[in-house]
Amino acid sequence: MDPHKVERSKGRYEKVKHLGEGQFANVYLAKDTINNDLVAIKKIKLGSVTEVRDGVNRTALREIKLLQEIKHDNIICLRDVIGHKKNIQLVMDFMETDIEKVIQEKKIILMLPHIKNIVLQVLLGLEYLHSNWILHRDLKPNNLLINSNGRVKITDFGLARYYGSPNKQYTCQVITIWYRPPELFYGASNYSGSIDIWSVGCIIAELLLRTPIFPGKSDLDQLSKIFHILGTPKLEDWPLMTELPGYCEAKPEPGIELNQVFTAASNDLLELIKGTFVFNPLKRFTATQCLESNYFKSEPYACSDNEIPLPEKAHENPLMKVSKQRRKNNISDDGTVRRRLEFN
Repeated sequence: MDPHKVERSKGRYEKVKHLGEGQFANVYLAKDTINNDLVAIKKIKLGSVTEVRDGVNRTALREIKLLQEIKHDNIICLRDVIGHKKNIQLVMDFMETDIEKVIQEKKIILMLPHIKNIVLQVLLGLEYLHSNWILHRDLKPNNLLINSNGRVKITDFGLARYYGSPNKQYTCQVITIWYRPPELFYGASNYSGSIDIWSVGCIIAELLLRTPIFPGKSDLDQLSKIFHILGTPKLEDWPLMTELPGYCEAKPEPGIELNQVFTAASNDLLELIKGTFVFNPLKRFTATQCLESNYFKSEPYACSDNEIPLPEKAHENPLMKVSKQRRKNNISDDGTVRRRLEFN
């Protein structure tokens, strides 16, 4: 990393407020003092000695490497990387909210054109990733950010990997359980972009139902919930199923007709959902097949980005909100009271 660039970057970003804390990082809202853009800064927490290489968490290194090599309108942009001997900070686009909050906001009415737009943006980003041989491996509503203009961006590449080598083995312990495909529960270690497509199917279902479709409490419970709705997979449809190391025979379930589950969905949308929920990963739709499906060619068409309804807070100017709070607390708004982001 260029030490001169690091020194320049240190004073560039003006901390506005703390946005949240995860298992491995703190996230801050900041202002880029050069172009006045709002940015999100992800401050990576270092793990144990065995998890750290050259002072940086391996997961963070993978995320940085991937994000530096990809560029797409529907994928979060890594604007800057600021290193220090004790931490590393990723400067990214600031996005006002995420799809999980949109789904959970009871005041929001999601119409079919809104859902079609969101699904379209997610699939465009995912098609780009898969065309560059990248698996995301953790697609879910709160990893789909959306800004005040309705632009959706895939984020959180901590579990992402390059794929394509026929003999490459991967861990099956990826993807949040509610969005994980059956083959991973059965211990599959050689897989492709089809695992992300299953997650997309779960996201589409959640947009329609406004609640997760398969909210399992354990691995076995998750499979039980999947089979209850989709039916038990048949050997003639998925012949390699029994060869997976964790395969166990399940109680036969007939499943439920999807038009009974998604009562507002058109036939074209039902066909798309079915294509994402094919048990055999080799027959599951690809991102390109999803985008070429009749669903995106039929009415009602996708709305424009800025027509997607968002939670009220997503339309608030965070700088104005902070400024009002400062005045309420009798704190000056001039530069003397603003704190630069500390890089130590």
